[in-house]
Amino acid sequence: MKKYNFNAGPSILPREVIENTAKQCLDFEGSGLSLMEMSHRAKNFQPVVDEAVALFKELLEIPEGYSVIFLGGGASLQFYMIPLNFLIKKAAYLNTGVWAKKAMKEAKLVGDVIELASSAEANYTYIPKDWTCPADVDYLHITTNNTIYGTEVRKEYDVNVPMIADMSSDIFSRPIDVSKYDAIYGGAQKNLAMAGVTFVIVKNDKLGLAPREIPTMLDYRTHVEKGSMFNTPPVVPIYCALETLRWLKANGGVAAMDKIARERGEIVYGEIDRNKLFRGTVAEEDRSLMNICFVMKDEYKELEKEFFDFATERGMVGLKGHRSVGGFRASCYNAMSIEGCNALVQCMKDFEAKH
Repeated sequence: MKKYNFNAGPSILPREVIENTAKQCLDFEGSGLSLMEMSHRAKNFQPVVDEAVALFKELLEIPEGYSVIFLGGGASLQFYMIPLNFLIKKAAYLNTGVWAKKAMKEAKLVGDVIELASSAEANYTYIPKDWTCPADVDYLHITTNNTIYGTEVRKEYDVNVPMIADMSSDIFSRPIDVSKYDAIYGGAQKNLAMAGVTFVIVKNDKLGLAPREIPTMLDYRTHVEKGSMFNTPPVVPIYCALETLRWLKANGGVAAMDKIARERGEIVYGEIDRNKLFRGTVAEEDRSLMNICFVMKDEYKELEKEFFDFATERGMVGLKGHRSVGGFRASCYNAMSIEGCNALVQCMKDFEAKH
């Protein structure tokens, strides 16, 4: 039976990315050594990093003056590194979910932070809209996609200050204007690569301005100057990211990913809205195209476990919603096929017919 991977992260990867990465783990480019046991300073590994950086810049149309670096520690470490490097006097944070709240908590350890707006009172079921960003903050931090609650900011805000964004779960799913940001970061395990590497895009002339001594490993300048090679980088995840970037370019780039993301959303949300048993959990205008969250309608709540088992038996993997929301979550990252979305919809239709 074919399996369809709707896990929120670590999550689905293109099959060819998995296979090509696995091949290099057995024998890296005919060297007779596994990628897992090679030196990161080997002459045939440096081109992996160079190509990955070049594809990042090409696919996102990153302007001159920005660097792309690969680090460990996940997005969670960036919650602290970002204010260490960019917070001078004050920063503003938009609180749209668990990860945004965690980022704000770490920033408060560094300096003055204001919560610009929050949707916590409604369990993060919408993106706050009635806010104005103060002109005197060093940056506005946003989390563009909220994996737990299923909301997404699928546009660039028009503000008069630089932005910094956690794009862990929607990077490369739509075109973005990188020039509006001082930094963009994310864990790779949702839409870019296997777990273990973090990408950071930084604006070079905004580094070194913070009024504090920064530990060497937490200073972005360290990693920019060393080309991500200051210490041993996560070589296999970086190679996996390279294969994904190659796949993205071969399949039409971010414009094509944006188009198919909208198609997936129309298919799955269309069935959620049509089906008599289910309902969506967030404001329609803020629905995520990466993490589609839904629950049983109140009168059918007792059928939740039965549907989960029903869908699992038909090859749907990872549909269980986060414990803070409940219900179901169909994560539809770039590698999720239209076929997979149609298979999920058919499950929902068959379950409706059964009841």
